Amino acid sequence: MCGIVGYIGKEKNALRILLNGLKSLEYRGYDSSGIAYFDNDKIITIKEKGKIEELEKILDYSIKSNIGIAHTRWATCGDANKTNAHPHSCGKITIVHNGIIENYNELKNQLQKNNKKFISETDSEIIAILINKYYEEYQDIIMAINKTKEIIKGSYAIAILCEDIKDKIFAIRKDSPLIIAKSKNAAFIASDVPAILNYTNKYIILNENEIAILTNQNITVLNDKLQQIKKKLLTFKGNITDAQKGNFKHFMLKEIFEEKDVIKRIIKKYNTVEKLNNKLNFLDKYNSITIIGCGSAYHVGIIAKYLIEEYANIPVNVEIASEFRYKKNFFDKKNLAIFISQSGETADTLASLREVKKEKIDTLGVINVPESSIAREADNIIYTEAGPEIAVATTKAFTAQLIIMILITLYLGYKNKTFTKDFLNSTLTNIDNLEEEINNILNKSYKEIASKIAQAKNIFFLGRNIDYGIALEGSLKLKEISYIHSEAYPAGELKHGTISLIEKNMPVISIITKEHIFDKTISNIKETKARGSFNIVISNKQVIDADINILVPDVNPILQPILVIIILQLISYETANLKGCDIDKPRNLAKSVTVE
Repeated sequence: MCGIVGYIGKEKNALRILLNGLKSLEYRGYDSSGIAYFDNDKIITIKEKGKIEELEKILDYSIKSNIGIAHTRWATCGDANKTNAHPHSCGKITIVHNGIIENYNELKNQLQKNNKKFISETDSEIIAILINKYYEEYQDIIMAINKTKEIIKGSYAIAILCEDIKDKIFAIRKDSPLIIAKSKNAAFIASDVPAILNYTNKYIILNENEIAILTNQNITVLNDKLQQIKKKLLTFKGNITDAQKGNFKHFMLKEIFEEKDVIKRIIKKYNTVEKLNNKLNFLDKYNSITIIGCGSAYHVGIIAKYLIEEYANIPVNVEIASEFRYKKNFFDKKNLAIFISQSGETADTLASLREVKKEKIDTLGVINVPESSIAREADNIIYTEAGPEIAVATTKAFTAQLIIMILITLYLGYKNKTFTKDFLNSTLTNIDNLEEEINNILNKSYKEIASKIAQAKNIFFLGRNIDYGIALEGSLKLKEISYIHSEAYPAGELKHGTISLIEKNMPVISIITKEHIFDKTISNIKETKARGSFNIVISNKQVIDADINILVPDVNPILQPILVIIILQLISYETANLKGCDIDKPRNLAKSVTVE
């Protein structure tokens, strides 16, 4: 959510570097953008509403500057307009900020009583005002930043310029991601690695309340006691092509096509009983599981609940992180809490992790980003290793999370003797051989189906048991990128009120992969058909009541959800493409939700 880029170097092309960095972070979601840079002795700020292209139109690349900070804003406090766009300035101080300042109103009221004028509606402006206030008082920028840190409450990643200090950028973070990178003659600040990959793959991660000081030659990091500390230099193992579209029209389509490779990469590490045991034996001591996540990660949890309970005979509770952290929870020392997050920075999931750790409950993070907050704080970590996922709507990261949960299911089921070693080995082999089935799905066209639903105003997704969990993700994917209102229901629940909304030709997408509930789901489809619905059925056998029947390969039941999910991703993609939507950057959405 939002993007920060900072550059200081020997090359005086800061504007181009900063703008390129912002473009590489567009996937995080934004509605305005801006740049601040030194031009001789003055900090110049330029910002604009809308796409980065609007900012680019008004930049003068003939200006030679070697230092600046930039930002893409996703509106949280104040409208999406030019005034509220970042950077924000006060006196000698200019800042960009990701996060939420929770005590903003209280601080603003205090400052207004002292006749301080505010220009924007944002909570971020308070940061520039406070740092400038304390800089005037102490004449020491580090003291000013530290004093501000002690007063503001909430989440923040902040990059700072001071007009009196023309050769340094300052940064601080809490509960919002920020990396510091170094090349031979430059240093960078960024919200995420793609912003720096054109220049370096070496970076460090700031921990909570650490302050970074950047020059073109050095990076200095201070802890919360203002003592200089050494930081581990990390190397990003991917490359810039991982964050490029290649020959694909959209990142989302590219990432759907990468799913088979992600699955192969994961299973290579778990494809024998010995490997599975070596990597997952820490799971042995638990007799119940709680899975916590948001959005698609929550849907992974729903699907995993059905799998683990059926195949491993262990009770599983699934919680929405934003609800979990504010309700009374009952903790059991034999319970494992699993936190699923692509970024490892999801605000509500991270806060829930910290609540659980207070109760001394063991935690496991299923994460894509190494060294992220959840990765550092959870007791155990399983990395999905899906690689950079640029499209806002998750595809390959979702599938990677699901594969990890399937592997956990297999390990627990084998240990609990709910199935045989032969079944385990055959399933691991089946995962290894999924590529052919996925290729068959990728080679089919879903444009006809998309044309049937692209003009719909409302769509229902139906499924029972594990198919309901799949339906939840299918519905979310469609509404995220096509802006069609859709809802997922357990198939038998639709008739308890909501079936009154069925109208003639309303699309109903039903999923049927479980043999023992096949007939029950068919009866629910007939109920909608009797009221005029247009029925699209995804199943592993023929359904005569379907207007369109998509047959999914009848594979090992544990793996069936993966194939159905990819079909639903492709249907959503083709529908949004037909409507001309901004598929990779849907309106109002952000890739990494780092605010509540």
